[in-house]
Amino acid sequence: MRILVTGGAGFIGSHLCERLLRDGHSVAILDDLNDFYPPADKRAHLEAVERAGPVMFFQADVCDRHAVDEAFAFTRPEAVIHLAARAGVRPSLADPLLYERVNVGGTVVLLEAARRHNSTKFIFASSSSVYGATSTVPFREDDYNLLPVSPYAATKLAGEKLCYTYSHLYGLSVVCLRFFTVYGPRQRPDLAIRKFAERMLAGQPIPYFGDGTTARDYTFVEDTVQGIASALTFETRYDIFNLGNSSPVTLRDLVTSLENALGVRAILDRQPDQPGDVPITYSDVSKAGRLLQYQPRTPFATGLRRMAEWLAEEAERRGNVAA
Repeated sequence: MRILVTGGAGFIGSHLCERLLRDGHSVAILDDLNDFYPPADKRAHLEAVERAGPVMFFQADVCDRHAVDEAFAFTRPEAVIHLAARAGVRPSLADPLLYERVNVGGTVVLLEAARRHNSTKFIFASSSSVYGATSTVPFREDDYNLLPVSPYAATKLAGEKLCYTYSHLYGLSVVCLRFFTVYGPRQRPDLAIRKFAERMLAGQPIPYFGDGTTARDYTFVEDTVQGIASALTFETRYDIFNLGNSSPVTLRDLVTSLENALGVRAILDRQPDQPGDVPITYSDVSKAGRLLQYQPRTPFATGLRRMAEWLAEEAERRGNVAA
């Protein structure tokens, strides 16, 4: 299958592209290599993808209609996996207009291109944040009382609705996947597990918001990638699936688990709860299990151990590059 992956130089995207190439697909990547985190890291991700097989790369902003149209015309993708987005709850509070432009406007640009170039499948990377501060756990896809509490979450919910509109109007087969706190090798440096681990290894304090009882449904990247790959072959007009681990971990337990995985003690910088944060994310993945054969297989302790191994390799790589 010919597949265009937006955001393919990112954390999840690079792992996904490696998997797609191993599965025998023809893969093209569209990514603007923006500086939300170091572009050099994304170029290193691209090099890893290229070791898995031949890939076409287009450096372009998803909001650039002309550049997107050129990429579609050249690659003629049968499927689009739209991962590119401005990410993060807290940064979205600082610049909501940027998040609206990229996450909403960019999604419309991709949907329009898919329509014009006769792509048949569109997979949209959504987020557990669309559920908001709901009191009903675990989160289920048939809960329609969604009250997002950050601009980022609101843009992801808007993206889902736009996908539905294009499915309804033009017959595009759409699957929206709600990711739950993905972690693993190549994780973005602003995300908790990597940020905490690097600070702990450097002997620096880690920000510890609230009383430690907030919980996140941490999901290892390979499990998320397996769910995305399965969605490619799922026949539907429009559907939504949770891709999580269905096993929330409190902030308190996360710190303890990191101490065990890294062999160092954490220094806590205690801070108040943050605006836009929700108390818990907790996925019900029974629907994805039933229809996508999705089965998260990576225990949290195993995932953290693999993360620690990657951090050690990355520190050695950076040291060699600096030398």
